Amino acid sequence: QVQLVESGGGLVQAGGSLRLSCVASESIFSISFNAMGWYRQAPGKQRELVARITGSGSTNIADSVKGRFTISRDNAKNTVYLQMNSLKPEDTAVYYCNTNYAGFTYWGQGTQVTVSS
Repeated sequence: QVQLVESGGGLVQAGGSLRLSCVASESIFSISFNAMGWYRQAPGKQRELVARITGSGSTNIADSVKGRFTISRDNAKNTVYLQMNSLKPEDTAVYYCNTNYAGFTYWGQGTQVTVSS
């Protein structure tokens, strides 16, 4: 079973930055061979994909955050990052890390990001 643990959320003013981390804790699971994604869910809204990085390093970023958010990874630490700059109040949400492995979908517990205006 793959465990995903997010950290780095918090309260920030509009225009500020945060970096979220997601550590995958499973000795047989390597982020270097698996796609990893960051999703977010705001109150009353559906969960949406924010950014994704494949095993080969290709990335896709949602239009709503393009130019402000960047996804990256450190294979040695089995960690995926979401760098969020120029944050807006509409970025307020719980952010989740996600992967699919061996036929299962795994989610982290989520980390709250709150952007004040």
